[in-house]
Amino acid sequence: MVSYTTESIRNIALVGHATAGKTTLVEAILHHAGKLSAPGTVEKGNTVCDFDPQEKTHQHSLDTALVNLDYQDTHINLIDTPGFPDFIGQAIAVLPAVETVAVVINAQTGIEAVTQRMMERAAVRRLCRMIVVNKIDAENVDLPGLLDQIQETFGKECLPINLPAKQGATVVDCFFNPSGDSDFSSVAAAHSALIDQVVEVDEDLMTLYLEQGEDLQPEQLHEPFEKALREGHLIPICFVSARTGAGLEDLLDTFTRLLPNPTEGNPEPLLKGDGESVEELHAIPDPQQHVVAHVFKVLIDPFIGKLGIFRIHQGTITKDSQLFIGDGRKPFKVSHLFQLHGKEHPEIATGIPGDICAVAKIDDIHRDVVLHDSHDEDKIHLQPLRFPTPLFGLAIRAATRGDEQKLSDTLHKLLEEDPCLALEHNTHTKETVLRGLSDLHLRITLEKMQQRYNLHVETKPPKIAYKETIGQNAEGHHRHKKQTGGAGQFGEVFMRIEPLPRDAGFEFVSAVVGGTIPTSLLPAVEKGVREALQEGAVAGYPMQDVRAIAYDGKYHPVDSKEIAFVTAGREAFLDAVSKAKPIVLEPIVNLEVRAPADCVGAITGDLSSRRGRIAGTDAGPRGMSVINAQVPLAELDGYESQLKSMTGGHGSYNIELSHYDPVPTDIQQKLQALYQKEKQES
Repeated sequence: MVSYTTESIRNIALVGHATAGKTTLVEAILHHAGKLSAPGTVEKGNTVCDFDPQEKTHQHSLDTALVNLDYQDTHINLIDTPGFPDFIGQAIAVLPAVETVAVVINAQTGIEAVTQRMMERAAVRRLCRMIVVNKIDAENVDLPGLLDQIQETFGKECLPINLPAKQGATVVDCFFNPSGDSDFSSVAAAHSALIDQVVEVDEDLMTLYLEQGEDLQPEQLHEPFEKALREGHLIPICFVSARTGAGLEDLLDTFTRLLPNPTEGNPEPLLKGDGESVEELHAIPDPQQHVVAHVFKVLIDPFIGKLGIFRIHQGTITKDSQLFIGDGRKPFKVSHLFQLHGKEHPEIATGIPGDICAVAKIDDIHRDVVLHDSHDEDKIHLQPLRFPTPLFGLAIRAATRGDEQKLSDTLHKLLEEDPCLALEHNTHTKETVLRGLSDLHLRITLEKMQQRYNLHVETKPPKIAYKETIGQNAEGHHRHKKQTGGAGQFGEVFMRIEPLPRDAGFEFVSAVVGGTIPTSLLPAVEKGVREALQEGAVAGYPMQDVRAIAYDGKYHPVDSKEIAFVTAGREAFLDAVSKAKPIVLEPIVNLEVRAPADCVGAITGDLSSRRGRIAGTDAGPRGMSVINAQVPLAELDGYESQLKSMTGGHGSYNIELSHYDPVPTDIQQKLQALYQKEKQES
């Protein structure tokens, strides 16, 4: 058995923007806890977490990494996550594995894009949150101003649990310690603010504190402190310097003494069943219960092979356990159980509730599946995570003839590891399109294909991911009749179509009465409609937000076959679309640009020329400005080089999908003309 209990486990994800120093902070924590004889550095490429050759080359995290340590009778699982927006999917994917999200902020640069996004994601997931302000010893930092900025952005519930002292050389505790000297603010005032915030969640304690004026002991505050964390009523702020070690002991004390263990955190939202019969399931962190574990990450290790990394929510897993994967009916035996620590995979005998473990070489395992040991526990899944939509694409093909299967296998592995990669096969253009969150995201992926899998590919820009829909109700009809000498083909369909609200998808309805189309042939009609949806009707792009209603038709008792009604359904649908004012939709993205303040005019002018709508401009730290806009994705071709030119290389941007809007009439006409030309040529 393991040497720790569920109550002594702390699961913490370190998230935050790039250059916040998360990987360096992990090194400092491991060294302080005695797990490392000396901390490594990102520059030297010898850190525990950034062990991948690509990470050493680029000198920043590209993937999540897990480490574990024991400190003061507490077992801590730390997850280091990438900080660039391009790899935020890896950070989002680990949220179901932890009770607490520690958002690391660079004291020099302040609140940045990923900081805000991960604070919001953690809040939606009802995870406990804390803020770690790193690099407090750096030059020209304005810590009082940063504290004001944090409270203004995330709320007054963000309160310092310690404060820097002696010009950032150390920190002084503000929770257990009611007085002391600090570089700014007042320790006594910070202590009072924390106690006031904590007791608000416990009426009895508040009465003791306010009416009777009793001094509260730390053991009285433990439970309400965690309740305040769980309810988002308190977000503690810790000041540290990973470089000098200032505040590390206080940070580890906060981890061990104040953060929730797996029995205390808000339970992960598990669901059982599907459709209308779905119901909430509350996993109990009891080692004697049936096993319920969630695979939050898949890693393709060059030596071990496929690793499925999971968090145990209920029950105990041993090397002899027989586990089912999702709704699968065939169990697999856990012949080897691992605990991850950077690139090392030490084998363990037992995994208990709350722990994070891994199994290897199980082909059927994939991210976001639930592992369990009972047929009664199938159809269990987690409340789905919402990942950013991959919008940047490259049409990709093997550079060497005969490598097509190798390319397919490699892409499958990459998609298993990265939740923000997507693959599309465009039947109209005959393109295989790999999509990611940015040009950098795709460049790193292609680099990985070459270095890890020795696969060279050719790429070119793909078409923009337009979609199609309709603007009004319409009716269509098609009779398919084919006679070849023997049994022929016959099918006739009358169809009505209606527009649905944006992003509602597709709905097929049968309103056929009197058996004019046999019930057994209605699925063929729907199949034909779905074929037309994929191929598009206006410009060759997938169609959405349409309700198709088959309301009449005819059949022949001998010649009516499935293929006839597939064809009739497709053509009747296309006939109706041609009368329904079809519309081409284009993706509109939220664009956030960070650039020097004196470049704002040039940037906003350029965005306006790209059909962009400026939503606002805010002042950022160190003379930078943040510009928010909505821009058609099609207009951002070449934007990265243009922004570098306008800002002298000091600008950066990130995007995420906002919605789809109709394209201007002239652009729709061009897309239609191009589609018709390609159809004629093919």
